[in-house]
Amino acid sequence: MENAIRSERSRAAILKAALVVIARDGVHRLTLDAIARESGLSKGGVMHQFRTKDAVLKALLEQQMADFERYSEAFLAGASSSVAEPTLAAQIVTIREVMDTPNLAALAILSILTTDQALRDAIVAIDAKKIAKIKAEAADPDEALLKWSAARGLLFTTMMGLSPFSKKERDRLFDRLLAQPAKAKKR
Repeated sequence: MENAIRSERSRAAILKAALVVIARDGVHRLTLDAIARESGLSKGGVMHQFRTKDAVLKALLEQQMADFERYSEAFLAGASSSVAEPTLAAQIVTIREVMDTPNLAALAILSILTTDQALRDAIVAIDAKKIAKIKAEAADPDEALLKWSAARGLLFTTMMGLSPFSKKERDRLFDRLLAQPAKAKKR
C-alpha cells in the first residue's frame, strides 16, 4: 500500500510540475528533464510514471476532463427541479467556470489533440453521450445543441486569445445561454 501512495504522490507531483513548466516556459519547453527539475524527482522517476511528454499531456487532459465532469456533476446534484434542461445547464455553467479560471496549460493540452486521433475519438465519444442526454431533455433539441456549441465556441476562442468579447459581454452571453429554453415549435 505504501508503494501505491508513493506512486500516486509522484504522479501528482509530475503533473503539477508539468503545469508549472508549461505556464512559465510554454509547451515547447516541456520536457521530461524540465519536469524532473521542477518536481525534484529524478528523470528515471518521471519516466517510471510517464514514458513521454505526450503521455504527460494526455494525463493532464484526462485530469482536466475529470475535473470538468466533477464540476458538472456537482451542479447537477445541486440543481433545482425547476431547471428545464439540467444537463445542458450543467455543461454551460461548467464551461463558463472553466473559462473564468484561466489555465495556461489548456493550449498545451489542446495541442496534443491535434496529433492523437485515439484521444480525439475518446473525447468525441464522451461528448456524444452528453449530446444524447441534452437532446433527450430538451424541448427543442436543435436550440439546446446550438447553446452547447455556442458555449464551447466562447470557451475555445477565449482560450486561444481570439475572443472579440469583453468579460462583461461574455457573461451576458452566458446568461442568455442559460435562459430557459423556448417552447419547441411544431414541425
